[in-house]
Amino acid sequence: MSTSSSSGSASRLASAWAPLAAPLFRALWIAQFVSNIGSWMQTVGAQWLLIGHGATLVTLVQTASSLPIVLLALPSGVLADRFDRRGLLLVAQFAMFAVSAALTVLAFADALAPVPLLCLTFAMGCGSALMGPAWQAVQPELVDRDQLGQVSALGAVNVNLARAVGPALGGVVVAAADAGWVFAFNALSFLGIAGVLLLWRRPKTPVPVAERERLLTALYAGRRYVWNAPGVRRVLLRTALFIPGAAALWALLPLIAAQSLGLGSGGYGLLLAAVGTGAVAGALVLPRLRQRLGANGMLAFGTLVIALVLVVLATVRAPWIAALVLLPAGLAWIGVLSTLNAAVQTRLPGWVRARGLAVYLLVFQGGQGVASPLWGALVQWLGLTTALLTSSALLLLSALTLCRWRLHGMEGIDPALSDHWPSPPLVFEPGPADGPVLVSVVYRVAPGDCTSFIDAMAHVARSRRRTGALTWGLYQDGNEPGRFIENYLVGSWGEHQAQHHSRLTGSDRRFEERARALLLPGARAEVTHAFDASTAPAVPAPEDASWANPARARGGRGDGAGTNTPASYDD
Repeated sequence: MSTSSSSGSASRLASAWAPLAAPLFRALWIAQFVSNIGSWMQTVGAQWLLIGHGATLVTLVQTASSLPIVLLALPSGVLADRFDRRGLLLVAQFAMFAVSAALTVLAFADALAPVPLLCLTFAMGCGSALMGPAWQAVQPELVDRDQLGQVSALGAVNVNLARAVGPALGGVVVAAADAGWVFAFNALSFLGIAGVLLLWRRPKTPVPVAERERLLTALYAGRRYVWNAPGVRRVLLRTALFIPGAAALWALLPLIAAQSLGLGSGGYGLLLAAVGTGAVAGALVLPRLRQRLGANGMLAFGTLVIALVLVVLATVRAPWIAALVLLPAGLAWIGVLSTLNAAVQTRLPGWVRARGLAVYLLVFQGGQGVASPLWGALVQWLGLTTALLTSSALLLLSALTLCRWRLHGMEGIDPALSDHWPSPPLVFEPGPADGPVLVSVVYRVAPGDCTSFIDAMAHVARSRRRTGALTWGLYQDGNEPGRFIENYLVGSWGEHQAQHHSRLTGSDRRFEERARALLLPGARAEVTHAFDASTAPAVPAPEDASWANPARARGGRGDGAGTNTPASYDD
């Protein structure tokens, strides 16, 4: 190998680890690694304590961990978007420490029956649900923005290194000592993250007044954004199609170890370590593999590999073969998950990032939580082999759906803030709660461009709805076919101000520019803002009452009390 080639490889390697040069990120990464090891050790201990109580109870450990995501992901996303994320992370760490300490006490007292074990596992999942969106959303504050890609990769390495070490270590501890020790280690691991967070002097970042929404309003805003973002919806669909079949690998692996392979807790830990080792090794080849296959090819490849691994696990009885095939399963798992995670991260703007990620975690973890007990029930009904083959068939069907529902391309996606709407010129100053606000925009288009304009406005419609519009409509003048009126209703003046100053992205601006490029030469959009006449703020009489003149410059029309001067600016 030439010297230049060697230095190029070294440079790429250095850049992959570059975020660890930031002291705070490095400390949190190490503390999280220790905590992830503790979590995997506890998972092994919990599943092994239930191994003699039937397949359904074993798989319910996964459900108890994932169900809180279904219940709390969206509220947690709202909290992470509205309040201090460092404080939320600290609350989550101390709560999980308390729950893990309770598990430790009960385990050492030999009083950890299935019901309290599952209930406390559920409580632990509640802490994880509170932590998840805030942890994801805080990453851009720890490193330079151009290193966020490396941060995601290092997060995957962290999780899978812990998966390689934690299960094996947990299995050894359970076999050699007692399950209480794995719970105790996990409890102490939360204090490490809490210590780093306490030392972090995070700058205060006040939420803009326009974004200080009530809980239900903020929840609805997050749901509205996701529903009107086709790229995000497609990521969620691909996640929902992949997770049910893939969840069988994790839900049934304890049963594969005990029933098919005749292994104890140590052997089960080694099987999990094989998956983690494959994932870590896969991280080294995934960039090149993803570059060659593309995002959709990576999803198809990973899904098919896991389907094949499940078939092998259903038919072999040799532990060494099972461990060998779990290596590519780890690579495939991290390949699919990193592809989906990157796809959703790159599409979400900052103002709704935590809520959008919460929806993604809801689909991901919720899918696992729902599917896991179903696989356990199928094992009890038809046997382990049938369940594994069924999950493999489900994954094959998931791969086939890529022919119809592929991830959208990233061309033109720009989630960066774009403050391109000027403040509207009103004759009074509404309060943030005043509303609803009816925004009307008049466009004049050449008759031959009407069809193209309507098509372009379909993208603008989704932009309006994503950022706050409750209703939207585009109307064509019956007397002047080239004249179009866009009307959309926003819940409050505060929400419309948020559209102006903190919600629009580069993509939104591009959609508007594409539509307005079709206007007649010299024509500009004319915008008015109207309030409910029965609740509109009183309008003071100005010294110059020309604002009330129906025949005004620019051809605008006075709308009476509660409306602003129609203006020819780009809203």
